[in-house]
Parts: sequence; C-alpha cells; structure tokens
Amino acid sequence: MEFNNQPQRNNRQGYSTSNRNKSATKIEAPGRIPPRDIEVEEAVLGALMLERDAYTIVCDLLKPESFYDPRHQQIYFAVQQLGASQQPIDMLTVTERLRVNGALDEVGGPVYISSLTSKVASGAHVEFHARIVAQKYLARELINFSSNIEGKAYDESNDVDDLLQEAEGKLFEISQRNVKKDVTQINPVIKQAIAQIEAASNRESGLSGLATNFHELDKLTSGWQNSDLIIIAARPAMGKTAFVLSMAKNMAVDNNTPVAIFSLEMSNVQLVNRLISNACELEGEKIKSGRLDQPDWEKLQAGVKRLYDAPMYIDDTPSLSIFELRTKARRLVREHKVRILIIDYLQLMNASGMKFGSREQEVSMISRNLKQLAKELNIPIIALSQLNRSVESRGTDSQSKRPQLSDLRESGAIEQDADIVCFIHRPEYYLHSSQDAEGNEIRGLALFIVAKHRSGKVDDVKMRFVNQYARFQNWDENELTTRTIVPSRLNSEDTAADPFGAPNPFTGGTADISSDNSTPF
Repeated sequence: MEFNNQPQRNNRQGYSTSNRNKSATKIEAPGRIPPRDIEVEEAVLGALMLERDAYTIVCDLLKPESFYDPRHQQIYFAVQQLGASQQPIDMLTVTERLRVNGALDEVGGPVYISSLTSKVASGAHVEFHARIVAQKYLARELINFSSNIEGKAYDESNDVDDLLQEAEGKLFEISQRNVKKDVTQINPVIKQAIAQIEAASNRESGLSGLATNFHELDKLTSGWQNSDLIIIAARPAMGKTAFVLSMAKNMAVDNNTPVAIFSLEMSNVQLVNRLISNACELEGEKIKSGRLDQPDWEKLQAGVKRLYDAPMYIDDTPSLSIFELRTKARRLVREHKVRILIIDYLQLMNASGMKFGSREQEVSMISRNLKQLAKELNIPIIALSQLNRSVESRGTDSQSKRPQLSDLRESGAIEQDADIVCFIHRPEYYLHSSQDAEGNEIRGLALFIVAKHRSGKVDDVKMRFVNQYARFQNWDENELTTRTIVPSRLNSEDTAADPFGAPNPFTGGTADISSDNSTPF
C-alpha cells in the first residue's frame, strides 16, 4: 500500500493516523487496489489553500477520513481546524497549524505543502473534485463493510440473525452519513402547497390529512398529515392500544384507508380479539372464554363481516428493530399502498447492530429515525409511548395527574423529534367517581390532550371510552345508544362457515373460539 512507510503517531489534538488508516489496511487484498485518486486529493487540498471560500463549499462533503493518503488526512484535518476557528486558510496558516499539531514533518514539511498549491491553477472545480474524493471514500467504506461481514459469516459461531441486524445497521449508518439532499428553489414548493390547499378545499370534510373519524380531533389537526411523526403517550391502563385500534378500525373499515400496525407487545390474535370486541360490541371476557349466547353469536357473525377484507395489516414481530421496520414499511407502502403506520409501542423497539452508551441514546436514535422514515415514505407514523412514574407521585386530584411533556419516558428527543405529542388522560381512573370536584359528569370521559402541535394549536379533545368494548368514540355519541348489531337472516353460506373455528349456533360444533390462552384485555 502507498504511504505505509509514513510514521504513525498521535498529534497534540489526539487525532491518530494509525486509527485513520485502519479502513485502508482492512480493504487491501492481493491483486486489488482500493478505490482512490491521489491526484484529485492533491487538487482539492491545493484549491483549499488558494481559494478563500473553497472550504465552505466542501466542508459538508469531506472529512479527514475521506482522503486515502494519510498525509492528506493530516493536512485536511489542519484545514478543518482553521475553518472551525474562522481563521484564514492558505499555505502559511496550514503549515503553521501542522507544526502546532506536531505533524508537519510527517506530511513532508513545507516543501510538500507548497507543491500542492502549485499543482492546481484555481479552485473553480473544487466541488466537483471533492465529490470524487467523497465517492472514492464511500466505495472504500462499502468494501470494508462487506469484507467484515463476509469474514463474520464464515465464522459459524456467529448467530446469523444477529449478523443480519448488525449488517443492516451498519449499512444504514453508512447511507445516512453520505446521503445529502439538494436545496429546492421555492417556486415548485409553493405550487405543491397550493395544490394541497386546493385538494383539501374540494373535500367535503375540509381535511388536508387522513381522517380518524374522531370529529373534534380531526378539526384540531385537519387529519394526520403526511411526513408527520405523532407520539401518543399515556400511563398503563389509560387505553393507548384501545385508542389506536379504534382509530385503525375507523380508518380501514369505514374510510377504506390502508393501515399497518406493528404490535411489539401483543400477538396478532390478541390484537384481532380486541378489534372483534370493538367492532361487534362484545365484552372481552366473553370473547376470551367463548361463552356467547345466541344473540352474541349473531352480533359476532354480522360484525366480523365488516372486518373481512379491510385494508389492515398486522405485524407482531417482538423486539422489532428500527432497521427491520424500515424494510417492512417500505414494502407495505410499495405493495399495499399503506398510508399510515402505527407502532405499539416505541420503547419496545431496539437499534440492533449499533452500540450506544445508554438506553436513552438508543431511544433518541429510534425516534429520530422514525421521523426520517415518515419523511421518506411521506406518510404519518403514529408511535405509542410510555410515560414515567412521576405522574403517579403528583398530588391526589385528577388535574395534578394530567400528563406533561416532561413525563415522556427515557428520552427528551421524543418530544423534539415529534411533530405532534398527545396524551390520553381519564379522570375517572384516578377519582374513582362519576363526577369531578365541580360536579361535572366524567363517566367514560377520556381527554385526548394535544400538548405539542408543530403546525397548529394545542387543545384538549373530549372522547368517550367504552370500557367493556375497549373502544374510543366521539364524546357526543351516547354510550347507552351505541349501535347494536342485529343481523338480517343469514344465508346458508354465511352460517356454514365460521372464520374463527368457533361453535356456530346455526350449524353446531364444539371448537373453542381462540387457541390463544393469554388474556387480550
């Protein structure tokens, strides 16, 4: 390899040439030369010392490791230091900075620095040359990455699943580090914004986003907006899962909007049992035990028909990683035209294959990538989140138990990354009464608190929580007059087949309604 005879030592800033050269050493192979262009590297460094504004052009494209020659890494590091301290960058200042770093002799002394400026006439093409250097570095990174994974794949002591997670995580890290999005002139963006406003005005609902059929919430948000990350948080037993299932049923069944649910906590059968309870107005215990009388069976048969063929997709992979989610989400959007993702819940996700100093850093990385995924797919992503225990220690009245942004568990980055942060608060749960201190009726009241709204106002939305069906509905829908499913005369085809393998009151049978012994509620 070129320049391997260069001395390797730490400069005064702690920047080690031996560490920088590890990637180049790894990818060296008999008969193969790593991608690099030494002449272009020299041209870039020469231009940086000739043109006043050259560094501002390339500083986002290059870093010391981008250069293959160890001497060029040291020189660009000196340029980087001068740029960061807003000092002039020329042959003299770079030479002096290298002397301060203790690396001047290592790079070839003032003579070599001078030779770099003589090899380029001007810095007119510095950006083009810098992109070549960056591309060569990316190619070396990919070669190093693939060689490392190949070596581990040959080692049978490594778990293949863990290796896949590590590979996906590292590849994602490389891609995120190198992908840059060009700026856009405002005119086409204005046209796009006007088109969205016109499309919203033509809708009867007047919403610009996806309707949830919770009327007051839709008014407040204008529907869930594309590219938004929405966090819905609450303490256990407040009904987070019940809310998103009620919303998903409204969207998929009533509005025919394709919805994907990633359930990290519950199995797909448990989740569907809750949907059945919600849609068929059957109590959870009855569904779990299968103890249904004939009217219940009729309600079940008629209600399940509404769920059949609904564009709802459920993934119950436990301990899902953010990288698996990205892959599956892209496929769902591409193949099934899914328009919204729901994750239950964020703290159960992981960033397998990447190392973090703390769980808080890992959760921060996950929330940041969820926002990036929402922008990439241009769909809203709803992630449920837990609140910490500080809610329980505040006072004894319902108002003091009201959640706050500071109650979000494990990471303040969740609040920063989210476009909308909502809380679910049920005063009845804490007061154990049907009335509050002022005598207001709170039976079944669920406050949907919009605490952060990046593109709109914050407010409270009153909803009704129907406990026996684990269902949320609009507050003005009277709990006592909710629709009761009374099917018309079922034809022979309907009564002959039962999708759950349950005992059919019309045809007989003794099968149990559920093979899952766990409690879905």
